[in-house]
Amino acid sequence: MRALLPFLLVAACAAAPLAAQQERVVRGLAFEGNRAIDDYTLRSAIATSSSSVFASVWLLRWMGLGEKRYFNELEFRRDVVRLLLLYRQSGYMNAVVDTVVRREAGDVHVLFRIYEGEPVRLTRLSLVGLDSLLDVVALKRTLPLQEGAPFNRMLFQASADTIADRLRNLGYPYAQVLRNYDVDATALKAEASLEAMPGPRARIGRVVITGLEQVDTGTVRKMLSVHPSDLFRQDRVYQSQRDLYGMGVFRSVNVVLADSAPRPGDSTVTVLVRVAEGPRHRVRVGAGYGSLDCFRVQSGWTAYDFLGGARALDLTGRVSKLGVGSPTDAGLRSNVCHFLHDDPTSDTINYNVGLTLRQPAFLSPRHTASFALFAERRSEFNAYTRQAVGANLAVTFNARRTIPVTLGYSYSVGRTTALPAIYCQLFRLCDASEQAFLSNRRRFGAVTISGVRNQTNSVLDPTAGGVVTASLTHSSRLVGSDTLYEFNRGQLEVSRYYPIGRRGAFAWRVLGGTILPARRISFAGQSVRFVPPDQRFYGGGPNSVRGYARNELGPRVYFRSISVDSVKGDTTFGNLQASATGGNAIFVANAELRIPTPLFPDRMRVAVFADVGQVWELEDPSVRGVRFTPGVGVRFVTPLGPVRLDAAYNGYPAEPGSLYLLNTTNKSLTAVTDSTGSPVPFHPGLPHGFWRRVVVQFAVGQAF
Repeated sequence: MRALLPFLLVAACAAAPLAAQQERVVRGLAFEGNRAIDDYTLRSAIATSSSSVFASVWLLRWMGLGEKRYFNELEFRRDVVRLLLLYRQSGYMNAVVDTVVRREAGDVHVLFRIYEGEPVRLTRLSLVGLDSLLDVVALKRTLPLQEGAPFNRMLFQASADTIADRLRNLGYPYAQVLRNYDVDATALKAEASLEAMPGPRARIGRVVITGLEQVDTGTVRKMLSVHPSDLFRQDRVYQSQRDLYGMGVFRSVNVVLADSAPRPGDSTVTVLVRVAEGPRHRVRVGAGYGSLDCFRVQSGWTAYDFLGGARALDLTGRVSKLGVGSPTDAGLRSNVCHFLHDDPTSDTINYNVGLTLRQPAFLSPRHTASFALFAERRSEFNAYTRQAVGANLAVTFNARRTIPVTLGYSYSVGRTTALPAIYCQLFRLCDASEQAFLSNRRRFGAVTISGVRNQTNSVLDPTAGGVVTASLTHSSRLVGSDTLYEFNRGQLEVSRYYPIGRRGAFAWRVLGGTILPARRISFAGQSVRFVPPDQRFYGGGPNSVRGYARNELGPRVYFRSISVDSVKGDTTFGNLQASATGGNAIFVANAELRIPTPLFPDRMRVAVFADVGQVWELEDPSVRGVRFTPGVGVRFVTPLGPVRLDAAYNGYPAEPGSLYLLNTTNKSLTAVTDSTGSPVPFHPGLPHGFWRRVVVQFAVGQAF
């Protein structure tokens, strides 16, 4: 025992500083001198990491929040080697990494000082064995590694993979590319070559499907883009895997070659499709709150592989305006749902019940079809209410390709109601009986064709790529509509996104649309072009021109309710209210710069934006020009997408419009006119003070 005592003392002395090191918290981690490789990549390449913001910033430490990350001396020394290796793999053979470590009581601050030096540049890249297979000159221009650039080994490997993929899409399933290079570190030059070994060209011999339990084999084969006797193409294999996943029936899908090497004397290959079926039914339940919906609930039930053929039957239901709309009015208009206080369209709950049957392969694996039945009541804030039952039929061509095009037909029977002042303003129908004629139940049929080209890198928060959406709608007696519903409606939207660093982006969007009524209709001895309120354009809101609240951009009508006491003869005037009449032309343009915040760069971004737009009624000259509203905003990253808070400055008064008096006693509507009988437009004034002109918008998801 005494013989072991010296060793125990030495171990204890050695363990003491090690324990102290393990208790040190990394409060700061920084890089200096790096230009070729950004901080994010460098942080990802090393083991040492800084504690979270709440555990790093001294003003926030007292909260006790955030994750503490401890300093490991051994891993820190290895990090220097890791950074050197990363730089040399990137072509910077002479890079030097120095460190500055500031140790405090229980804390440590780490700084990596990097001297990159000049990189080794690729002077020549040779492609061997491809002259008879590919256009070598054109191929070299598309490779990740280019002559004259730093000799990055990772891009060199990516170039080899690019060539191999091209060959596999030409029918060479076992193609390989050999890499050779020579580096002169003294002269900072490198020469490299990629030698292709295509192997035998092959066709598909068999397609073997395994793992099926209840789904029919024929259904799976319909969805495949690989078939016996076809020339092998790797992209078709990947496409088959994506299409099978898209059916929603399978938990996992794997489409691969059955053999890892060619069989001697055999010019065919076997494709193996391995699947694992998922649950046959799914139930969804959700609830939430929205400023324009108050409280809402929704649910859904889906049956997969309904009646075979991988069809899906979807039953959905949604109810909103809970707490403010009859029969669930709980008096929440004046507090919780105060946004709806003056909205006459929120007097009754909204609902939507739908039954949808989806066919994933219609005539071809690339096309899909759906048929839906629905019953709904929906209202547009301060504009109109639509109540209808109907059906939708749609076929999407190239549904899982670059540009899906949807041809749809919808038919419904219902009524669209709007405020009396809107009918009086748009169609000069101020009599209650004439307005009732417009709001009668009518047939509405429409044919719509729409196309989308989506090349963004994210559905929820895109930072690169773009989206182009176009749609055309035709409604007339030829497609089942009532004589009132005859119009053509077109809309085009283009969005683009440009990355700035790893977390920032610059984005812009342009939207335009127009409605052309097919013919004039005579009402009460006057000719008007009728477009139903639910088909008109409306502007303003968190996804439009953000300096205007929802539906406040464009033509408006003003009204004031009055009540007359028949006994005393007193007249009581209500508050002045406004409602959007919508328009038959719209233009919106947005530009936005999003950058990460210094405090929470992974979870929080700030935005600076400028919106321009307007909604016009082409036959009404009262609204002219466009409106420009700049602003700033904050975005918080969540699993549901960015939660957005925007504040925009609006330096314009509300649009002028006719003023009407609504007698609540006899339901009559009277326009305010001058001595000649002409309507007197009401011109709202500009709000006094800067802050009264700032409009705050709250939403989930990016504006565009």
